[in-house]
Amino acid sequence: MKLSIKNLSKTYANGTQALKNVSLEIATGMFGLLGPNGAGKSTLMRTIATLQDADSGSIFLDNLDVLRQKDEVRKVLGYLPQEFGVYPKISAETLLDHFAVLKGISNSKERKAVVEALLQQTNLWEHRKKNLGGYSGGMKQRFGIAQALLGNPHLIIVDEPTAGLDPAERNRFHNLLSEIGEHVIVILSTHIVEDVSDLCSNMAIINKGEVLAAGNPLELVAEMKGQIWQKLINKTELADYQNNLYVISTRLHAGKLNIRVNSDLRPDASFTSVEPNLEDVYFSNITNSTVTKIVSA
Repeated sequence: MKLSIKNLSKTYANGTQALKNVSLEIATGMFGLLGPNGAGKSTLMRTIATLQDADSGSIFLDNLDVLRQKDEVRKVLGYLPQEFGVYPKISAETLLDHFAVLKGISNSKERKAVVEALLQQTNLWEHRKKNLGGYSGGMKQRFGIAQALLGNPHLIIVDEPTAGLDPAERNRFHNLLSEIGEHVIVILSTHIVEDVSDLCSNMAIINKGEVLAAGNPLELVAEMKGQIWQKLINKTELADYQNNLYVISTRLHAGKLNIRVNSDLRPDASFTSVEPNLEDVYFSNITNSTVTKIVSA
């Protein structure tokens, strides 16, 4: 199974160009789409999910033309959007059964078995009679995955699924996604770097509608070896360092700023070389794209 996206572009009526010639090849497994808020991630997800049209380009799921064969795509698609609403006074079991009917599972015995299996898989079986209004944020997200798994989809899209979850629920959700991603294409759209580093064997970084980098996370990190340097400075010194060096991130530490710099050579003797991580890859690409746009403007 492969999802091929080629030269996809989308401009909204207000003039915002949300996607600019996006091209990606996504195979079976977990694929992370990483970018800040407003990067174009949700636009890309909604387009793949057949919820909006592109201005140009193509998307194929194997031989299915996603932009033109929408009904066929929806039969093999599971989707958990960023904003997932539930009926608060209906139980999880009842609502999932209703969704199963909408998905075309008409046989009542088959539907009952499917609903039970999915509630078991998402660890919600013991809460199946509880109204969804009483679910925690993490439980609602797991219910969202349960409905996305109806009909044995070949492609599952989850948009910002762990935002706002506590650490325990986030771990449960990670384990669930990892299990699902062994057999189908799962696209995880997020601005949380750790979600991608923990789960995904392939990824892309997107900002301002453009793909800035794509590949295996470990390989992208390895390419930056020997290029990341750090130093503790006073907060008042930050502007000077930003004017003279490629500062990709800053973090407070004991009242001072720990700055990380991307450079082929040690900036000066006061900097320490550190092992790169996926955050460095992310911030290097995002910062470089922002600086380039400012300079070119």
